[in-house]
Amino acid sequence: MKKLLYITVNSKPEEMSSSKKVGRAFVNRFLELHNDFKLEELDLYNCYIPRLQYQYFEKRNAMIKEEDFNKLDIHGQEEVHKIVKLTDQFKEADMYVIAAPMWSLSFPAPLKEYIDCVVMDGKTISIKENNVEGLLNDKPRGMVYIQSSGGKIPWILRLVMNKGLNYVHDIMKTIGIKRFEELLVDGTGFTEEEKKQAINQAISKIDNVIDEVWRE
Repeated sequence: MKKLLYITVNSKPEEMSSSKKVGRAFVNRFLELHNDFKLEELDLYNCYIPRLQYQYFEKRNAMIKEEDFNKLDIHGQEEVHKIVKLTDQFKEADMYVIAAPMWSLSFPAPLKEYIDCVVMDGKTISIKENNVEGLLNDKPRGMVYIQSSGGKIPWILRLVMNKGLNYVHDIMKTIGIKRFEELLVDGTGFTEEEKKQAINQAISKIDNVIDEVWRE
């Protein structure tokens, strides 16, 4: 069975978060249309993400070998195990959904820490001299990035202002995930009415996004 990995990056509960509300609607609809998928969820605000200390790596983005691993204290070994577990979980998925708010033209810090964990030599990328090759092009994969923002960003400014979205797009292409779609929850504003309107508008686009991102 294929796996959909749903990653959320917001400390708010789902009923208070625009990105999470749209993310849940997307995931539910995707699973309704594709019943050969199972859902796995990862809340980055309730999931411990290790700091990437130098002693955990043999070389750039490559985990230490067994001999050096055995020299680490218990805490260090647990950290390495967690990094490997997060990376393997990411690598095993077929479809990815990230739901995050726009913060300071980017996204909350836990997402960057998570991405740094899963971009790993020999797992999701291959680093050889000056060449970096993505390894996640071994099977059909797709990703949808759901981003909520308080204001409505004019299309002409999206390249400049959507730095978080652009970064996620670029890093996923680098590791080999070629099918990437965005679902923007723009203009959540200051009132419940504005928020509801932005959420409903985004939800209305879900079927089209699914059609674009998942075609075997």
